[in-house]
Amino acid sequence: MADALDHSALERWRREPTSFIAELMVNPETGRPFDLLPAERQFFAHAFKTDANGRLLYPEQVYACPKKSGKTGMAAMHLLTTVLVYGGPYAEAYAIANDLEQATGRVFEACRRIVEATITAKCITFSATGASVSALASDYAGAAGSNPTISSFDELWGYTSESARRLWDEMVPVPTRKVSCRLVTTYAGFEGESELLQELHQRGKAQRNIAADLYAGDGLLMFWTHDPVAPWQDAAWLAQMRSSLRPNQYLRMIENRFTSTDDCFIDMDWFDSCVDPDLRPLTADKSLPVWVGVDASVKRDSTAIVAVTWDDKQKKVRLVWHRVFVPRSSDPIDFEEMIEETILDLRKRFLVRRVHYDPYQMQASAQRLRRLGVNIFEFPQSVPNLTRASQNLYELIKSGGIVLYPDDDIRLALQRSVAVESTRGWRIAKDKTSHKIDVVVALGMACVAAVRWGQREVLTPVGVPIVFENGVRVTSDARAIAAVSWISTSGTGRPV
Repeated sequence: MADALDHSALERWRREPTSFIAELMVNPETGRPFDLLPAERQFFAHAFKTDANGRLLYPEQVYACPKKSGKTGMAAMHLLTTVLVYGGPYAEAYAIANDLEQATGRVFEACRRIVEATITAKCITFSATGASVSALASDYAGAAGSNPTISSFDELWGYTSESARRLWDEMVPVPTRKVSCRLVTTYAGFEGESELLQELHQRGKAQRNIAADLYAGDGLLMFWTHDPVAPWQDAAWLAQMRSSLRPNQYLRMIENRFTSTDDCFIDMDWFDSCVDPDLRPLTADKSLPVWVGVDASVKRDSTAIVAVTWDDKQKKVRLVWHRVFVPRSSDPIDFEEMIEETILDLRKRFLVRRVHYDPYQMQASAQRLRRLGVNIFEFPQSVPNLTRASQNLYELIKSGGIVLYPDDDIRLALQRSVAVESTRGWRIAKDKTSHKIDVVVALGMACVAAVRWGQREVLTPVGVPIVFENGVRVTSDARAIAAVSWISTSGTGRPV
């Protein structure tokens, strides 16, 4: 590609940059020249306009549209056109994303597939001009001193950290180059969280509307649409996205609208379809393996204990039993009398495999239960743990992967639960402080254990279930000891 950049061709391509894309760039997926979308052609028609001194009119550029609109390919075409047609000798381009894996796997990778040049893991070099394209992560600290012809920022909605903001400031268009710009390709983010993108959006909307969904002025060119721009984003695809995404996510990803971080946790129709009206809580079944979640409080919130099992025939989690303790300010929960006795009673009635608990209020109780032989494990309500439990429970309910008995309190708690979004994922939270959702949190904790460990139940030749965790036998049944050496290696010499 770079060898063909003779002077006469450069002049022609600078007058009509889309001709450079049409003549030299081949879509690696089809083997044919790129067929630009109308929205892309409209954007490119203004993106490279210069003033009388040859400087870009719009060094800040934003191209925002729904998910799956071909934004990555568009960014790659823009980046290559800028660095090769307008950049001159030793032009520098940077493909920037939320992390290095994404940086090298999206826009940078799209560039790599389009061109034939000297390529290393994180850099593309054009020998004819000395130009380069480098991949950077948003937390990269060594961008100081760069001289970017173009910096391409992918999915700016996720740039919420201080280090990401510092990188954005570091990659400001440089005054020593007549052509130097920052390009943002993205869809909308979260109100109050995606502040950098919101600032750009507000600034862009304040400019003159020069074409459909295209705004220009104050050194900024912004295309921001709520409508599909690609032919493959048809009615059937939109219907599929509407049914598979939560409402707020549909608005954000597909309609390209800023949304709050709070959303209804689930569609209650999904929950109702998981409820078996003929099912009731089990009183006892000493052969039934159960996994237990405990969300505990003393004076304010309620405390919930939930037991579930893994139904191997249906490949589903099944709710076995639950109880909610509601404290009063004058009558707080007695953990030893209420919580510990309940868990010990569960062990008498069922085959309790594992208890997950929040250590905030239960350290002393957990120590006593552990001494009594209960397999009880901390499940701190950290963001990663709550995200894992929340998303697992969401998928179980949405897919019909859980069977529940009718219970008004559980249904009400789910109605009052919201999904709080963040760049690290989303988690269950209360709609209001006064609402009690402890039973939902405990259900999520129990389901994580059942999904992870329920399918790892191993049956010995003598018919005794044994559970292995990371190759270590955790069952204490004496009848199984003789079979451990055989079953723990499964004939391979390695633990199951």
